Amino acid sequence: MEPKGVGLGASLLVPSVQELAKEPLTKVPTRYVRTDQDPLVVSSLLSSLPKVPIIDMDKLSCEDSADDELEKLHRACKEWGFFQIINHGVSLPLMERMKKETQEFFKLSMDEKKKFWQKNEDIEGFGQAFVVSNEQKLDWADIFYLVTLPDNIRKPHLFPNLPLPFRSVIHLLICVGIYAFKQVVHKSQL
Repeated sequence: MEPKGVGLGASLLVPSVQELAKEPLTKVPTRYVRTDQDPLVVSSLLSSLPKVPIIDMDKLSCEDSADDELEKLHRACKEWGFFQIINHGVSLPLMERMKKETQEFFKLSMDEKKKFWQKNEDIEGFGQAFVVSNEQKLDWADIFYLVTLPDNIRKPHLFPNLPLPFRSVIHLLICVGIYAFKQVVHKSQL
């Protein structure tokens, strides 16, 4: 039986920002102008800004530091919702390859990208996520949101149809990530 995927939420379909940017615009469309936020002020006092939490996979797998690093991870998830991982085992060449293949995906023609367009009532695919009204202010960006694990919830119209180099590097990163996770779990059980 073919996997069906799972519903992770819904998003209204909106035009591609890449396509809008190709038009001879004299001003940014109002839907993308954020008057509801203060203008970004770049400060020379960067040291006063909060730092994104950094989680060290080596420390997670070391008996002496695992508890402290797990507490850091818990706080990062609870207070920030994201974090940077270091010592994760992914080589720089593999990260560069992922970056290159992602850029190549976004360079595909719009006809090619339409094969990966979000479907109604779903956030996975090419487009923008979490668009809930036609009046909502939007980010000036396109995204490609893809669930890769577990295999049985992958959308059959997305992952299997990605260009082979992109699909291959994603698969390789999944394998490296699973291996790194298993190493941490194994070391923590010793």
